[in-house]
Amino acid sequence: MIVLQLAYEFFRIGLFSFGGGYATLPFLYQISQQYSWYNLEELAQMTAVASITPGPVGINVATYAGLKTAGVLGALISTLSEMLPSFILVIIVAKLLKKFSDNFYVKAVIETLKPISCALLTSVAIGLLRPEIKDLKSMSLLLILLLLSWKTKKDPLFYMLISMVVGVGIVIFL
Repeated sequence: MIVLQLAYEFFRIGLFSFGGGYATLPFLYQISQQYSWYNLEELAQMTAVASITPGPVGINVATYAGLKTAGVLGALISTLSEMLPSFILVIIVAKLLKKFSDNFYVKAVIETLKPISCALLTSVAIGLLRPEIKDLKSMSLLLILLLLSWKTKKDPLFYMLISMVVGVGIVIFL
């Protein structure tokens, strides 16, 4: 039964998440609230691991969540269920966009989806960060790295390395 629930939930995620792997986070957050498959801390850990491993973040998180919930079969079902809607939709949309690429309404829908995706990601980021920010040092590091990333446009791994070094330094020396 849990495998069918995984298939349904991750098919739904694959069907309605628009904007890349991180766009799946609002749905994954909702699943963590609805089922006892994983909690918010585990979601944050899954996202962190998925971010540094090869492959799309959403697929990596689906695989990890499925594995944690129902073993290897759960990982396989979750991953395939999340990929299947995209596969089908890409084929359909590619054919339709080719035909209607200059249509005003098509352009308007695409432009409308961009800020909606950003708002959903921001909401989830705030929900995930709230329990993690425990003191002024953490908040300061977050704000400094956020400003640096905004100004310098370096690879995100650069900022992850900085935060790791500073975090280890804080734990060892303070």
